[in-house]
Amino acid sequence: MLNLYQNSLWNATKAIGSTFTSKLMTPSSTQSLLQQRPGALAMPIRQASNFSPRRTKYRKAHKGKIPLPTGGSVKGTTVEFGDYGLRVKEGARLTAQQLTAVHNTLRRKIKTVKGSRMWMRVFPDIPVSSKGNEVRMGKGKGTFDYWACRVPINRIIFEISGMRKEIAKEAFRLVSNKIPVKTEVVERGAKPVVGAGYLPPVKPTSTASSSTSA
Repeated sequence: MLNLYQNSLWNATKAIGSTFTSKLMTPSSTQSLLQQRPGALAMPIRQASNFSPRRTKYRKAHKGKIPLPTGGSVKGTTVEFGDYGLRVKEGARLTAQQLTAVHNTLRRKIKTVKGSRMWMRVFPDIPVSSKGNEVRMGKGKGTFDYWACRVPINRIIFEISGMRKEIAKEAFRLVSNKIPVKTEVVERGAKPVVGAGYLPPVKPTSTASSSTSA
């Protein structure tokens, strides 16, 4: 008898709870809640961006250094897909938020041009972690903060095509203020840049040495 009473009481409580939940979470009640408190169901996201890898081998990574090509490599220094490209003149670590700002600005600028296209040559796939202010040293690495990518010097980061040169330059001028490095606009067919762009010193020839000795 006691078990039957407990089961009936449990069923009644469950029915009342399901009815209350269904009435509370109706679309009209949710909409009224959002109207009263716009941020009630929204969770703040720090450094929000549209670019992030689907999966990585490790959750965290070392800080690392910006690569400086010194072996004569010209990879990524020329326009490969579009007609105009944005080349960085300094090595830097660009965040996903900065790349998102550049991407959105370029898309907004060139969407009025029929047949225009855009390519992004870099992607933020390095997790960057940080600690809060006034936190003691040690006790492990900090928590994940944002995604970033290491961009070497003279690397093309964005390319566009299907428009006049004046429009392309104006679009790249607008986005150059979104990233903390110096940039330049290059066209398809421009010569590649070897390494950091420094030329080796010219060795004196044998004729010059013989004339000085004479």
